[in-house]
Amino acid sequence: MNSTSAPSPKGSGRFPKKTHQNPGKDSCEKPTAVGTGLVSSELFSRHRCLWDSSHPECPERVTAVVRMMETEGLLSRCLQVEVRAALEEELSQVHSKDYIELMKSTQQMTEEELKCVSDRYDSVYLHPDSFSCACLAAGSVLQLVDKVMTSELRNGFAVCRPPGHHAQADQMNGYSMFNNVAVAARYAQKRHGVRRVLIVDWDVHHGQGIQYTFQEDPSVLYFSVHRYEDGSFWPHLPEGDSSALGSGAGEGYNINVPWNKTGMEDGDYVTAFQRILVPVAYEFQPQLVLVAAGFDSVAGDPKGEMCVSPQCFSVLTHMLMGLAGGRIVLSLEGGYNLQATAEAACASLRTLLGDPCPHLNSPGAPSESALTSISKTVAALYPFWTCLQTLEGGPLSEAQPLPSAVCVEQLESSERVTGLVYDERMMEHHNMWDSHHPEAPQRIFRIFSHHEDLGLVDRCRRLPARLATEQELALCHGLQHIATIKSSEQMKPRDLNRLGDEYNSIYISKESYKCALLAAGACFNVAQGILTGQVRNGVAIVRPPGHHAERDTACGFCFFNTAALTARYAQSITHNALRVLILDWDVHHGNGTQHIFEDDDSVLYVSLHRYEEGSFFPSSEDANYDKVGRGKGTGYNVNIPWNNAKMGDPEYLAAFHHVVMPIAREFAPELVLVSAGFDAAQGDPLGGYRVTPECYAHLTHQLLSLAAGRVLVLLEGGYNLNSISTSMAMCTSMLLGDTPPLLPPLPPPHPSAVISINNVLRAHAPYWRSLRVQIPEALRLSLRSPKPKIKHTPRGKDEFSPSQPQRQRTPVMTSPASPPTDQEDSGLDELTQGLHALDLSVSTISTSSSPASVPVGGARPKVKSSPQRDSFSAEQEASPVQAMDKDMESTPIKQEKEAVPQAAEESEAGAVCDQESAALEGACGYTKKSVFELVCGAVDMAGDTMYVVDPLAWCPHLESVCPVPAGGIDVFRPCEECGAETENWICLCCYKVLCGRFVNEHMVAHGLMTSHPLVLSFADLSVWCYCCESYVHNQVLYEAKNAAHLAKFGEEIPPIN
Repeated sequence: MNSTSAPSPKGSGRFPKKTHQNPGKDSCEKPTAVGTGLVSSELFSRHRCLWDSSHPECPERVTAVVRMMETEGLLSRCLQVEVRAALEEELSQVHSKDYIELMKSTQQMTEEELKCVSDRYDSVYLHPDSFSCACLAAGSVLQLVDKVMTSELRNGFAVCRPPGHHAQADQMNGYSMFNNVAVAARYAQKRHGVRRVLIVDWDVHHGQGIQYTFQEDPSVLYFSVHRYEDGSFWPHLPEGDSSALGSGAGEGYNINVPWNKTGMEDGDYVTAFQRILVPVAYEFQPQLVLVAAGFDSVAGDPKGEMCVSPQCFSVLTHMLMGLAGGRIVLSLEGGYNLQATAEAACASLRTLLGDPCPHLNSPGAPSESALTSISKTVAALYPFWTCLQTLEGGPLSEAQPLPSAVCVEQLESSERVTGLVYDERMMEHHNMWDSHHPEAPQRIFRIFSHHEDLGLVDRCRRLPARLATEQELALCHGLQHIATIKSSEQMKPRDLNRLGDEYNSIYISKESYKCALLAAGACFNVAQGILTGQVRNGVAIVRPPGHHAERDTACGFCFFNTAALTARYAQSITHNALRVLILDWDVHHGNGTQHIFEDDDSVLYVSLHRYEEGSFFPSSEDANYDKVGRGKGTGYNVNIPWNNAKMGDPEYLAAFHHVVMPIAREFAPELVLVSAGFDAAQGDPLGGYRVTPECYAHLTHQLLSLAAGRVLVLLEGGYNLNSISTSMAMCTSMLLGDTPPLLPPLPPPHPSAVISINNVLRAHAPYWRSLRVQIPEALRLSLRSPKPKIKHTPRGKDEFSPSQPQRQRTPVMTSPASPPTDQEDSGLDELTQGLHALDLSVSTISTSSSPASVPVGGARPKVKSSPQRDSFSAEQEASPVQAMDKDMESTPIKQEKEAVPQAAEESEAGAVCDQESAALEGACGYTKKSVFELVCGAVDMAGDTMYVVDPLAWCPHLESVCPVPAGGIDVFRPCEECGAETENWICLCCYKVLCGRFVNEHMVAHGLMTSHPLVLSFADLSVWCYCCESYVHNQVLYEAKNAAHLAKFGEEIPPIN
């Protein structure tokens, strides 16, 4: 039985945690659904051909599969599920009553009569036991559907026959009697209320029976990849071509990928899944996945004549397990080479049981013929799926791609355990001059504690940390740099401060060198454990981070480049040609990692990062999409730079589907290192992005299909203690084999992200063949603006109306568990936010000495209080950003931002509600608006409409508000940390008074350290929620607001309605 389990999806919040704010279970906790079910029976052997003992659809097909499963120890790991016959009423959901009666009548027929009836159909034989076996085959799939949908099992495999995917409503066809998978889909809808079913058919023959059954039904998405040869291969039907999309309400829900030549390989199948099925399925969001699992495309099959390896089906199965909360059922269809069929079936079963995907021996790049078929299918589906409309179309390079990878070394087989390394000694690295620095020791402590709370530590194998040696550091760093950082151990505080000032965004304590050695050495131990088979994969909870560290200098909180060093160390203990993928999803570009490997073809570096046209830290054009490496490393450096929007789950998933995973699969790494910074997570004060923990889970799950599952997730950045703890726990849960949680309906990627993704595709198409999906540029131009409509079918399915063929197929929906959407153009506001508040900018971007100029997120020189500041008038206090605005008036960004209201005045609308801009002001710890303006709106003296923002009427963190202290609220109290008397806020949880971001940031740091979300501004008495990133106005806040108003103005405010 499978020992792994899946986390239960939660929809009550993006950062579920065990606190008074959210007493529910965490989304990483183990659910009740465990184990893989298997249905098999000797009864299936009774169906056989009486007049042809050598018929390929023979009883041995099932017995050979079961025998190999038993030999390889897989059978004992499964939960045996009893077979049962499908009832007539269940079969009648797909098949006509007359046809069922005909099949029943065959039980009493003679051999001659059976042969006579068989000859009336295409490629069919009948036996007196055919009807009972066909009922058992259909019923076996229904049994697994019951177990999976009731969470008794995690997934299942029905090793049954006769096959079913060719059977139609009123006729048998192609060895098929009843359409097992189609019956199961209808059963799941009727019995379990499933609204959306995905059927994947990878049998080498087109499953026309399934297509006919659901071709008008938008509740079932059918995907078939099959040998077609322009209609010359059986079943010789035009409906098997890519142009057959379904009809009526089901148009766009039928997907055919037809192969027009034999000999297709692993790379062709994997690319079809990656470029078409996976993105469409994520948009469709099935609640159950059924697989018509024919294995006649495996190399050696006499009918398929393809060259797919058995191991490929492990990867295809893994790709599907990220859908529907892991609810997936495989049903055996074709496969006529007994050995090959058994091997492929066992490969699929291993993946269902939670074993890692094996290496694929055939090249990862698709053939030209496969790319032509895939491109035609994408073009046909383009009007119906917004995920495919991410592709802009137009010509892509046809240059000779990089050579395909070949696995030259079989590494040790691994135990089924995840390694974890954590050493609290790494907390000794600290900032002696700023206890609220975001790169704080508590980061790793909180992450590890959360892992303990969820039971993840107990499920992992603890590995010891060790100090990296100077010789190991020299794998990536110069000796002088190593010596300089080492010398800090003997320095006095004044010298440490001086040394830190020599670098960009670095603080140093006496313990920094040792902690940096521990971080690197800890990762070395996990990598060694993975490569020697001691553990399957690993997670390293380490600090200080590393990806900004260059060969000869520290940078951006980083001393030594942990990920780069780990890659070099891994190569040193195996062989120099070991292919390593470094996937960097930290919100900042890993400049150090890129520079270390930019001329190296053994390391593929892929980075998704906030760029803002070069203005976001590390503020270098080297982070742009056109920097692809140099020398023999050309093509092996992939930058996905985000501009002008708050990116979140839709953008990161789109980048993975269209760029990251296709390139990674073609590269075929032997080790995957994740530079796992979580500062793109929702709620992070430096990144300002909206990636959810659930999304990080899906990204990790996808990476686990690479490198035989040898994945090491090592911590980089991330400065919101709640979000980094939950996000990294999600990643560890995936490493342990848990099922990715359900995602809420997601909007399309932001237009700016679409531009970035297409820029990357064009830049790297010359090097990676899997990116060359060619669609006509005119196709995108022909699309009308998508206007989704909800159509309620007779079955009550909430699907889109098919009346508009050129539309968005999935509604843009949000739920309490989904991130907010930004459809409007907020580029200027986002850029302003990046530079003024959340950015990690350097002096090359702006020469202003204003406190708003930030050397690195939160680590700016602190502003000392002065008598001049203390003498501010009440008028100045009410408009607290005048001094800052004056410093910034000369900058181009400020001029652009101020041009927006003028354009708004000249427009016919006459007003623009820039909610994003106002929200950013709150996030930065100040506001230009009064409470009256925020709540009611405002008009200036000339009668023109001013910018306003509607606060949230409720947020889930209101229950964290504590009663006002007995002494009330003193709005004239200075900051408790630095004594500043302007821009102060009061925490509504503990009632500490601290200064805002544009003074000394003490309230921002307080929110990070304590997770206290709600704060009240003394300037205008507005309330900001750090977690929701929005103003809030609710009756719960009345007591605090009234107390502050009474202290400030001597009168109470009206009750909040």
